[in-house]
Amino acid sequence: MQKHRILVINPGSTSTKIGVFDDEEVVFEKTIRHQPEEVNQYKRIIDQYEFRKNVILNELDKEGINISKLSAVCGRGGLLRPIEGGTYEVNDAMLEDLKNGYNGEHASNLGGIIANEIAKGLNIGAYIVDPVVVDELQDLARVSGVPEIPRKSIFHALNQKAVARRAAKDLHMSYKESRLIVTHMGGGITVGAHENGRVIDVNNGLHGDGPFSPERAGTVPAGDLVSLCYSGQYYRDEVMKKLVGQGGLMAYLDTNDAREVEKMVEHGDKKAKLVFDAMAYQIAKEIGSMSAVLQGKVDAIALTGGLAYGKAFVEEISKRVHWIADVLVYPGENELEALNEGTLRILNNEEVPKQYPNFAE
Repeated sequence: MQKHRILVINPGSTSTKIGVFDDEEVVFEKTIRHQPEEVNQYKRIIDQYEFRKNVILNELDKEGINISKLSAVCGRGGLLRPIEGGTYEVNDAMLEDLKNGYNGEHASNLGGIIANEIAKGLNIGAYIVDPVVVDELQDLARVSGVPEIPRKSIFHALNQKAVARRAAKDLHMSYKESRLIVTHMGGGITVGAHENGRVIDVNNGLHGDGPFSPERAGTVPAGDLVSLCYSGQYYRDEVMKKLVGQGGLMAYLDTNDAREVEKMVEHGDKKAKLVFDAMAYQIAKEIGSMSAVLQGKVDAIALTGGLAYGKAFVEEISKRVHWIADVLVYPGENELEALNEGTLRILNNEEVPKQYPNFAE
């Protein structure tokens, strides 16, 4: 049987990660770094797409990869309107929202556009998989206690969904028949309750609730936060930095590098140990919370993301939650693999590609 060759594209603010796969086998993988002067010449992120597309094509050409042999192209999903998880065919309605930055400007918006530009010339399919705007929350999970501030679904959908499928497979189950708690632990931390293929509850990992992380504050006492905001000591942007970017480990220990914190702990730094253990403690609490969402019927707990490489950190979490279900560990983010797997399911006719709705109709 002939293999499917897939090009996957994951644009970041100062880099573009690309990969070429033959089915699940990596043929080529590279992170292309962009100099500030290269990207800063464009007024809007969206204006970079031609430049980035050409850089990708040049890189593939240098590597001797013939794009005419591609079966499909998949880009990282951007800040679209809230949609359910899955693999989506790039269509005109999606391109319109990506180009207009409907939900904000972000480099990931370029993924679907570049994928479409390359695929169009080859007469093959262009797709995106599980963008960060995936929203499958049950109605109960949206109620926050303040009507003007409903809870939102903003999480590491791509990696969470890929890891959930992997965990279900390891358990000899279908993802759509499983009940899992998946915890992504990176610069931000999100803990999702996956029930029958849908993430019915998850903490807002951007600047919302949940555990603190290497650089985000997570849930903080609301009244004290209001007092801080009106203390006259900080501008709005400064408070936001305390919540996102300068919160968590960064605020306590002046580093967002968990490996550095592990070294501090090894050298007997008591404050570092307290803060690091507290982060694990908060993650365990959030996992416990999601076990209540699933009514205690949990097939497994999966830990993933960069922090899952830390053996001691994983053990600190596991000792508090292993009574709920077995703890499975899948370190790293594996985003290129997840994009490839989502596309492969379409090419192998395991799934039908979803259509991004035309909200203007």
